[in-house]
Amino acid sequence: MFFHMPTSRHAAARFARALSRLFGGEAGGGLLLILAAVLAMLSANSALSGAYHALLHAPLPWTPIPKLDTAHLWINDAVMAVFFFVVGLEIKRELLVGQLSTPAQRRLPVLAAIGGMAVPAMIYLAVAGSEPGLVRGWAIPAATDIAFAVGILALLGKRVPPALRLFLLTVAIVDDLGAVAIIALFYTAQLKLAWLASGLAVLAAMALLGRSRIRNGWIYTLLAIAAWYCVLLSGVHATVAGVLAAFAIPLRLDQQGDSLLLRMEHTLVPWSAYLIVPLFGFANAGVELDGGATFGPLPLGIALGLLLGKPIGILGAILLAAKLRLAEPPVEDRQQLAGMAMLCGIGFTMSLFIGALAFPGQQALIDEAKLGVLAGSLVSAACGFALLRLAPPRA
Repeated sequence: MFFHMPTSRHAAARFARALSRLFGGEAGGGLLLILAAVLAMLSANSALSGAYHALLHAPLPWTPIPKLDTAHLWINDAVMAVFFFVVGLEIKRELLVGQLSTPAQRRLPVLAAIGGMAVPAMIYLAVAGSEPGLVRGWAIPAATDIAFAVGILALLGKRVPPALRLFLLTVAIVDDLGAVAIIALFYTAQLKLAWLASGLAVLAAMALLGRSRIRNGWIYTLLAIAAWYCVLLSGVHATVAGVLAAFAIPLRLDQQGDSLLLRMEHTLVPWSAYLIVPLFGFANAGVELDGGATFGPLPLGIALGLLLGKPIGILGAILLAAKLRLAEPPVEDRQQLAGMAMLCGIGFTMSLFIGALAFPGQQALIDEAKLGVLAGSLVSAACGFALLRLAPPRA
């Protein structure tokens, strides 16, 4: 990395602005993700199906890490660690100096995120929990896709109040933190304690460097890669290391009002939004509609969890908090609140990710989970867009 070099920082900023202009600003990442998903679906259901699956799942002729022997594994376990690293940087910044930095600011987003994760899980279990082997999928509809949701908001422009947009972002950030905790606690394979201890030692070293005011981006980058490698071999999903490594990056501002965390975030956000997330979407959204995936209890539970559970949980938490005078809603208009809660039902990236973890080696169940995620996310996006588009314009 090159985060400590001024000329590189300027180049990264120019690159970010160029990507934003090229792909249409905030909406660009969401639109690219949609295009990548559509391309994956078309590839998986056409004459290109064999080439698509071979590209992703055929054993690589050589790999430096034997555990990652396909392109699909490299994307999900290595490339996505960078996405989770960016998520960790955003969470730390919001917790320390952003919209989650005080108890009063955290109260409503945390309550909304808890409701938005608990109710979808309960709906899923009510629909699919009685089927043998499907209980592990309970967390699939509990996640929100920030890129997709923000893309929809950007398409609506000034019709969406800034306070509502900011609230959705903070809920999604808390939601991401919950999803990472779920992955670490519930989707961890058999632990290898020596590798886990090594990973934790590297992360501790990163934290000590941060407290020592060392700001060399190269050192943190190399240590973060080492932590990722140790966690990968420990049995805990490697992407968790991305979030934990981000928490060790110092946010303390220098005399110019800058910090290593901010520089890393500004450098990596465009790569995450315009390359990593669309690449993940392309690698994971390609379900064969005639390949045996049917709309049974698994996809139905996921789709209903996203479409009904998310808005019921989030809107219910907001209204309950207001009734108990725990917190004020971000806006007064109930239709706008409902539209925002509906957009949180777009689970795409994180839901697909958890779906692959929930049913390892069971491709038929993974395909059914994908079908439910795609259906629930697309209908939630359409309903949320319509509610916000038809809501009275803000003053």
